[in-house]
Amino acid sequence: MYNILRPILDVVVLTFLLYKSYAIVVKTNGIQIIKAAVIVAISYAVAVLLKLQTVIWIFNALAPVLLIAFAIVFQPELRKMFLKLGQSQWFAFGSRSKHTYVDSVLIAAEMLSKQKRGMLAVFMRHTKMDDIIQSGTNLNADLSSSLLVTIFGMDTPLHDGACFIQGGKLIAAGCFLPLSEQYDIKKTFGTRHRAALGLSEISDAVVLVVSEETGAMSLAYDSKLHYDLSATEITKILENLLEITPESYNMEDTIDEHKKAD
Repeated sequence: MYNILRPILDVVVLTFLLYKSYAIVVKTNGIQIIKAAVIVAISYAVAVLLKLQTVIWIFNALAPVLLIAFAIVFQPELRKMFLKLGQSQWFAFGSRSKHTYVDSVLIAAEMLSKQKRGMLAVFMRHTKMDDIIQSGTNLNADLSSSLLVTIFGMDTPLHDGACFIQGGKLIAAGCFLPLSEQYDIKKTFGTRHRAALGLSEISDAVVLVVSEETGAMSLAYDSKLHYDLSATEITKILENLLEITPESYNMEDTIDEHKKAD
């Protein structure tokens, strides 16, 4: 029985190793190493196939030198590859402790919630909203919780509007959203909630709202407002709606992004 399964197991293990190795290489400039090695290997194979004795002799003579040259020229890339190899979780099943850009927003939202400071964050999906984005200030900055707290936690010119988030980028801030025209919305909801609901009615965006009056965190999407959700509920909903895959998880731990709000 084992003799039958051995070839299958051999192929499965080899495929798994090749896939993981490729996943590590493409995250660095190490792909250049592979391209260079492939070119050299093809050249050597052609020389052998055509029986070019002089070329073969040169390749054999230069082989040790080429190996040393590769190690020197691509030393930074090789170092990054081995560092990634050491950080990788080869069997990434079960619960994860990795973090996505959603955590940056949630950390800021929790901090602002405790301070009773309002927040309006738009997670872009497929609908283009260039006209709304242009109503604010273009930032195109790396997303971080400290940046969001600075924008909404202080009385800056941008704190009254909404910020637009796509991937790990803060696209713009201080943007004005269209207000909802639903007649049955609670009168206790302020302008931020009406704006969040209004945008969800004309686009597929997901909008996170922090109430300035109560500190409640809510999500607006698909023309509905889901009021007073926990951070865990918001994280699950966002990762599902934004289709965040395991490959999107950030492998680099940073103090700012993973420190829980006091």
